[in-house]
This record gives sequence, C-alpha cells and structure tokens, in this order.
Amino acid sequence: MNLVKRFLVDQSGATAIEYGLIAAGISVAIIAVVNSLGSQLKNTFTNISTQLGTAGQ
Repeated sequence: MNLVKRFLVDQSGATAIEYGLIAAGISVAIIAVVNSLGSQLKNTFTNISTQLGTAGQ
C-alpha cells in the first residue's frame, strides 16, 4: 500500500512528460518556419534563374 501512495505522489514522471511536450511544440514550430522559408527560397531562386535566363538574350 505504501508503494502505491509513493507512486501517486511522485511528480518526476509528470515533469518529464511536460518537458517532452515542450520539446515537441518547439519542434513543430521549427518545422513550420523551415518549411515556410524553404518555399520562399525556392521562389526566390526560381525568379533569379528566370531573370538570368532572359538577361542574355
């Protein structure tokens, strides 16, 4: 019975779960930013490539 009481009072597992959730949230934010920047970079390089292709004509 004492073991069950100690298990219910122990908060160390909850702290680990909270840190895991924080890390997951940060990861999702980083992925969203990188994905957005990747799309913008692709458009920028496409525009530069098009302008360079027509500049020599």
